[in-house]
Amino acid sequence: MKEPRGPRRQRNVPTISDVAAQAGVSPMTVSRVINGESNVRDDTRLRVEEAIAALNYAPNVAARTLAGGDDIRIGLLHSNPSFAYLSEFLVGSLDQASRSNVHLVVEKCDDDGGEAAAVDHLLRGRIDGVVLPPPLSDSLPILSALEARGIPVVAVATGRAPDWALSVSIDDRQAAYDMTRHLIQLGHVRIGFITGNPNQTTSAERLEGYRAALKDAGLTTGSELVAEGMFTYRSGLDAADLLLDSADPPTAIFAANDDMAAATVAIAHRKGLDVPGDLTVCGFDDTALATTIWPELTTIRQPVIEMSRRAVELLVRTIRNGKASAADQPAHVLADYELIRRQSDAAPRRRPAARKPG
Repeated sequence: MKEPRGPRRQRNVPTISDVAAQAGVSPMTVSRVINGESNVRDDTRLRVEEAIAALNYAPNVAARTLAGGDDIRIGLLHSNPSFAYLSEFLVGSLDQASRSNVHLVVEKCDDDGGEAAAVDHLLRGRIDGVVLPPPLSDSLPILSALEARGIPVVAVATGRAPDWALSVSIDDRQAAYDMTRHLIQLGHVRIGFITGNPNQTTSAERLEGYRAALKDAGLTTGSELVAEGMFTYRSGLDAADLLLDSADPPTAIFAANDDMAAATVAIAHRKGLDVPGDLTVCGFDDTALATTIWPELTTIRQPVIEMSRRAVELLVRTIRNGKASAADQPAHVLADYELIRRQSDAAPRRRPAARKPG
């Protein structure tokens, strides 16, 4: 009597090569799509996904585990005061974590000097790498604590990432220069600026861009046109109030983020000023807030979602390649920005005296 044979291998189970042939791409490209890497064109990704669906292809989970793709834990440590910015950052991070088949652990760091405690608490969850959005991407205590533990890091939106860490950013100075030049081209000569948190490098870079554009146009860069904010709506209210109550108020105000720009619009309305008829207001980031107020904000579109996706992707690649530092990778991965013009800007006109509320 013959012994029963084991189950025969199914000949019709699709392979990654079958998917590649169906989509007209290489197996490596199929692998990149499966692993959620961003360096694949959208139309190519779509063809691969359609081929996967048509063939009912299921990646070999065991093989992906052996390749180090199934048990990676990425930490995201945050303390950003802008809910709009943080929301977009989380959307991109969660999406890329899902594409890359890794776990994302989100931890809040309270702004009370407890950076070391926040790092310790995060790393107790066996974290393989950390993404730091602003303002923590500029936090020396947090960066030092992570370096001491040999944890791979991607610092996002910072101009001073240490040479051992990866970073993702845009050219904040040039973006602010472009926005200020746009206001000058509209005809504004007195342009106010609301800065961000002085502890964040992006604040200084955006201020430098603003001042450089004014200087190149031969316009005044006096300190009376600059008010300090903290990237919060509340600080934007105070800064806008200060600028608009001056003896010779600006005809345009450029705020270093959308939260403070929205606050400026509120103050202008409170003072009986029309935006943009009496006052042009512009922001930075192009978060959801920019299109949920009236008038909608002219702003710099910082690709926050794409930046957070890229941060997670870089970190996962570093971990899977067994690298504990960024020595052999680019120090900065620059993302594009775009000046988005909406209803909050216009050429200046003779402004009537501010009307008192009521």
